[in-house]
Amino acid sequence: MTSTALPALDAHRLRADFAVFEDLVDGRPVAFLDSAASTQKPRQVLDRMRTFYEHEYANVHRGVYRLAERATEGFEGARRTVAALLNAPSEKEIVFTRSATEAINLVAYAWGLDNLGPGDVVVITELEHHANFVPWQYIAHRTGASFRNIPIDDLGELQLDSLDSLAREGNVKVVANNLVSNTLGTINPVETLAAWAHEQGAIMVVDAAQAAPHRRVDVQALGADFVAISSHKLCGPSGIGALWGKRELLEAMSPFNLGGEMIRSVALERTTFNELPYKFEAGTPAIAEAVGFGAAIDYISEIGLEAIERHEHALVGETMARLDELPWVRVFGPPPDRRAGIVSFDVEGIHPHDVAQILDWEGVAVRAGHHCTQPLMTRLGVSATTRASFYVYSIPEEIERLLAGLHKVKASLG
Repeated sequence: MTSTALPALDAHRLRADFAVFEDLVDGRPVAFLDSAASTQKPRQVLDRMRTFYEHEYANVHRGVYRLAERATEGFEGARRTVAALLNAPSEKEIVFTRSATEAINLVAYAWGLDNLGPGDVVVITELEHHANFVPWQYIAHRTGASFRNIPIDDLGELQLDSLDSLAREGNVKVVANNLVSNTLGTINPVETLAAWAHEQGAIMVVDAAQAAPHRRVDVQALGADFVAISSHKLCGPSGIGALWGKRELLEAMSPFNLGGEMIRSVALERTTFNELPYKFEAGTPAIAEAVGFGAAIDYISEIGLEAIERHEHALVGETMARLDELPWVRVFGPPPDRRAGIVSFDVEGIHPHDVAQILDWEGVAVRAGHHCTQPLMTRLGVSATTRASFYVYSIPEEIERLLAGLHKVKASLG
């Protein structure tokens, strides 16, 4: 019996697609370990956007001339690409937004304001990015609903035994959770939470901004009702994201923004709204950004999400093993097999901002701060952490540079 080896990701080859690694400082390229914040952009994406701007640009949906039709096809082709990435039942369920943040706000306002009230409960988790925390906190307070959270254990994983007590607090109407924590890398059991949410009669809202670039996201398998993703975290341009929502929910929701494109007819007495997804896409959209978004999905899909996930897992495992050898470094979060390509840590006696500054002197780019997860920082008992995060262009040599830089951080205390 023969076995077929899974193809490996060749990060050294892929780095040739990213011009930033051709720029040398003190003879070395940047060790870019901040991809959880935003990824670098490959030439393929930039070239596609340049071609669109130079040869295909016009406003979409409105012109009957050939250039406008080509632009519309590029824009709608990107929507089909996003739908395929997420295994959405219909491309009409894909709404382009400015970001994953706006996608979640869309649901919070357009669904939450009409469906939440006193006696209802909105459930989030201690792991949430502020983008999936603050909108629900705000809408809960505005509607009189209760706002509760699922706590985490000391490894940064959800304590699902708290669900029964949450169900007793009222009518659970919303459960919101990230699929992958942007701070700890924790991979969350969204399928389990979605099933529980539906047992309560609630909707399940998933922030997949940190998941979609790194692992397969199948909205049907997740059992979610809404899923938000972002372009700039998967090698695409900033300024555009996408919301997937179940068609019946989107059709029942009120518009989020009002103006051109999202209307069917306008009269002094009454305005009627467009069909999906255009009901939620008021005004001229980010056309070239959508085209770039689609090109970025094509790029990472050709590499293979499974290969990306395996590559990051190997890097995270090596990083955590090496950091474990340093008694003055505390690593937060679950073991490597239960996390994505993110490692947050604390260097004893040195503020994370100082750690990041010294690492920058060594050409190592990491993120330091609360990572838009201040409730999580409170739970961890720190004000901030230093975070290293990996992607398709990350290589083992960058781990060596990170470790060498941390030894210089430690030496700075002397």
